[in-house]
Amino acid sequence: MDISRPDIKKKKLRRQIVVLAIVAVGVTAAAWAVMRLKPAVPSVDASTVWPETVKRGDFTRNVRGLGTLVPREESIELIPAQTDATVVRIRVLPGTIVKPDTILMDLTDPTLQQQLVSARLALAGAEADYKSLQATLNSSIMDKKSAAAQVNAQYSQAELQSNTDKQLYALGVISGIQYNQSKNNADQLTTQHQISGEQLDVNQKAILVQLQSQQTKVDSARALLDLYQKQESDLQVKAGIAGVVASLPTPMSVGMHVTAGTSVAEVIDPSQLKAALQIAETQAHDILIGQAAEIDTHNGIVPGHVTRIDPSVLNGTRTVDVTLDGALPAGAVPQLSVDGTIELAHLHDVLYVGRPAFGNENSTISLFRYDPSGKTATRVQVQVGKASTTEIQILNGLNEGDRVILSDMSRYDATDKVRLE
Repeated sequence: MDISRPDIKKKKLRRQIVVLAIVAVGVTAAAWAVMRLKPAVPSVDASTVWPETVKRGDFTRNVRGLGTLVPREESIELIPAQTDATVVRIRVLPGTIVKPDTILMDLTDPTLQQQLVSARLALAGAEADYKSLQATLNSSIMDKKSAAAQVNAQYSQAELQSNTDKQLYALGVISGIQYNQSKNNADQLTTQHQISGEQLDVNQKAILVQLQSQQTKVDSARALLDLYQKQESDLQVKAGIAGVVASLPTPMSVGMHVTAGTSVAEVIDPSQLKAALQIAETQAHDILIGQAAEIDTHNGIVPGHVTRIDPSVLNGTRTVDVTLDGALPAGAVPQLSVDGTIELAHLHDVLYVGRPAFGNENSTISLFRYDPSGKTATRVQVQVGKASTTEIQILNGLNEGDRVILSDMSRYDATDKVRLE
């Protein structure tokens, strides 16, 4: 027979309550202690970071950009069709080395042949009209000269007779009436002689004007014929300069009809190339005309200088033209990809370090600086100044000899210290 023991149950319940209270207090204390703990320092594989030491000295500010070799403007010979024509023969293909008189292709223009015939006939007619007018005017002027000669002879005779009668009148041989008649006749012929001479001058000038007018028609007809003859000659398309035949956006083919002014061929001088570099707009503002540059053709480095900076921005870049000052290495051809470096300025006796993965010039950035043990790195705020492609000036926050991490540490933005393993 079981005997009820209420006191035992009460003791057991009290023990359970005490145990639960102790556990609750312990859990609370543990949680509070955990909350008071600082986060663990994250670890970084030292072999994956990019360390760099702060230096003092001189460094060159520069910017770098990719680009291509392109022909200089004066080395391009773009050949347009002079008339509406049809391609009947292609003699050379793009990439062929040519001389100035090399014929690239043949064109034909039937209309031009008709114009040539008409121009030749027009010139012949104008020359014939000139000669006919010249003969007519020469005949007219001869008549004027003959009449003037007769008046001159009569004038001379009357002048001689007047002088003779004057002497006879003085001697009393002839009367005053006879002398006056002789003198009046001489005076009248003197006036006719002067008028005759003036008329002859006027006629000669008029003849010259008429001949010049007709000569203008001859010259015009000859110029038109010369134009058509040049256009006929240009149907044989010649290179014009020594160089290489370039590809056109629309290749020419036999049977193709082209209108006047359409480009039918292009020749470039491969020795006259320049580099067209694409520079980020954020870096192009310090570039000036004349600054030194180096162009890496991947088969040699060629010195040069900046000759043009495109004022417009396209896809975040500006085009900077660099004229090459040295000889091009073998294999340098138009559209060859190149790397270009432009020198902006030389900084003397400054603190500098390699350019971080993220960091614009003239700003404040955060870098992890190695602690003296070399096993940890602590975040520091660094004020930077001028920058080049691979280096940046240190204004404040670091000292000569400090080692910093330059690689991307954005994943550790939530911590100010890392452990290097």
